[in-house]
Amino acid sequence: MAETTKPNRQQGIAVRKPGWLSRPLPSDPGFSRTRFLLDGGRLHTVCQEARCPNCGECFSLGTAAFLILGERCTRRCRFCAVTQGTPEGPDPDEPRRVAEAAARMSLDYVVVTSVTRDDLPDGGAGFFAETIRSLRALLPSARIEVLVPDFRGDEGALRTVLEARPDVLNHNLETVARLYPEVRPQAVYARSLELLRRTASRAPDIGVKSGLMLGLGERPDEIEATLRDLLEAGCRIVTLGQYLQPQRGSLDVARFVPPSEFDAWRDAALRMGFDGVASGPLVRSSYHARELSEHGS
Repeated sequence: MAETTKPNRQQGIAVRKPGWLSRPLPSDPGFSRTRFLLDGGRLHTVCQEARCPNCGECFSLGTAAFLILGERCTRRCRFCAVTQGTPEGPDPDEPRRVAEAAARMSLDYVVVTSVTRDDLPDGGAGFFAETIRSLRALLPSARIEVLVPDFRGDEGALRTVLEARPDVLNHNLETVARLYPEVRPQAVYARSLELLRRTASRAPDIGVKSGLMLGLGERPDEIEATLRDLLEAGCRIVTLGQYLQPQRGSLDVARFVPPSEFDAWRDAALRMGFDGVASGPLVRSSYHARELSEHGS
C-alpha cells in the first residue's frame, strides 16, 4: 500500500490531478430540479458548501446531504471549504423546511449534517433532534443518518441526538492522530473516538459510522492503527476517500492515492471486521450512504 502519486503544485494549489479524479459537469434536468428544490427551501447542503466532487452526480440522482444550523462554522479545520466565522442564530423553522424538501424529493434515506456550532450551549444537538423528529413525521419509512460534530465532548448533547433515534450516527475522525494539530487544530482525536464509543454502548441498535481522508501525509501503519481504534470504539461502517484541496489557503495534498491502494484498504478493513466499507478516491462520508448502511445495519 505504499504506491504514491505526488501532486504538482503551483502557488500552493495542487494541479494536474490524475485522471481518476475527473468528474463530468452536470447537465441533466435532475441536477437543476434538485437545485431548484433546495434553493426554494432556503436550504444548505454540504455537497455545495464543502465543494464535494460528487455534487453533480448526487443532485442528478435527486439526493443531497442537508447542512443545518447555517452555513458558517465556528472552527477552522484546514481541510474544509465551509465558510468559517461568527454564525447567525439558528433558524427555528429549518427542521420543518428540511423535512418538507426531503419529502418533495421522495427520499427514502436522508443524510443530515451541520457546521460545528461551538457558540451554542448544546452544540446544535437540539436542532439535530428536532430535524430527525420532523423527518419522521413526514417520511415515517425513511432511514435517517446524521453526521454530527463532536459537541466538545458533551454527553448530554450526544444523548439528545440519540434519543431522537437516527438510524445511523456518523462522526468522522477525518485523519490519523498525529496530524490532528495540523489538520483539525480545534478537535481532539480521543474525544472523537469517545463519542463513537458512547454511541455504540448506549444505542447498540444505531449504526456507528466514521470516515478518513487519505493523502494528507499519513503513513500506512497509522491508517491501520486508526481503523483498529474505530473498531475498538464500536464503529462498524467506515469511508475512506482522497483529500482534495478545496481552496487556496487550505492544506496542500501530500499525495494522490491510487485507486488500487483504496481497494487494498477496503479489503483490509473488511478483514479487520468492519461490516460496511466504502473506499475510493471520490468517496465521501455521505456518498451512496443508503447502500453502505445496508451492509452495516
